[in-house]
Amino acid sequence: MDETHNLNLATRSGAEVSDQLKHFAEQQPVTSAYVGIEVEAQGLFAGVRGRQIAGRFTLISSSSFAYGTAEQRAAWQPLVATLESLLRLHRHQPGTLDRLADYLYERTDGMIGSLSQLIGGAAILAAETRSKSPARCWTWFRSTSRPPAAPPGGASAQPSRPRTPPARASPDDR
Repeated sequence: MDETHNLNLATRSGAEVSDQLKHFAEQQPVTSAYVGIEVEAQGLFAGVRGRQIAGRFTLISSSSFAYGTAEQRAAWQPLVATLESLLRLHRHQPGTLDRLADYLYERTDGMIGSLSQLIGGAAILAAETRSKSPARCWTWFRSTSRPPAAPPGGASAQPSRPRTPPARASPDDR
């Protein structure tokens, strides 16, 4: 379950949700993953009730991908390749994103959610424009200005102000 930092245990509905999650943890023979930002300070694990719930869980901290060493860059590549393999664009050439891995890291600061949004936005643009070369959309994203620093609670990888999107495809390109 994602976004657990948005649970407010001070409200009746938040308390009911936390009781249900506590019940799942105690009674269901499954492994559950609850995800959130700074969950120790806010959301599901905050306050007295939250500390009681937190005692039933194992906290695993995570951070964005690092990119300073060859080993770290090598760990980034499979993530980019996996997201690329999920694209269902008619004329997409596999390996396009692999060649843009440095740029994708720079643009997303190693955040998986931002990377997914950026790739998804370019794929949508490619589909909407029926671009003969979807790589043109990656180039367009490269030409847009970098978005401002991410606000707490999530990052947006969408361009802050596009310069010029690719031209619409002609009937011959389809």
